[in-house]
Amino acid sequence: MNHRRKLSAFSLPELLVVLVIMGILVLIALPNLMPLISRAKSTEAQQQLVFLHSLETSHFYTYSRYSDNLDELGFEQATLVSDGGNANYKIEIVEATEKGFKAQAVAIVDFDRDGTYDTWEIDQDKNLRQVIKD
Repeated sequence: MNHRRKLSAFSLPELLVVLVIMGILVLIALPNLMPLISRAKSTEAQQQLVFLHSLETSHFYTYSRYSDNLDELGFEQATLVSDGGNANYKIEIVEATEKGFKAQAVAIVDFDRDGTYDTWEIDQDKNLRQVIKD
């Protein structure tokens, strides 16, 4: 006597319906989450600029001037996502004099695809501010 027991499981149509419902929920929730995602990614820019500020301050105490050269400061830009890396922001020194400096972190990715790229700025007094909000 060979009795076959039918195992209880979900059928393919049932699984597809669940996946479609999950996809719809994600599409509804994603636009509401974009500002949160953008804010989370902007911490990368803030951390890099604060680190650059500490390098500039150290350079100033040693040479009595601020530097406009990232290599001279020992700052190494992380590999950008456009080059296969993980960094979303390009760090650059906009101006540097004996009295002060200004550095920017400009996003190379448009996080919410609205044509605006997030930009952060820091100066010698450690004033960190968002210049352009994505």
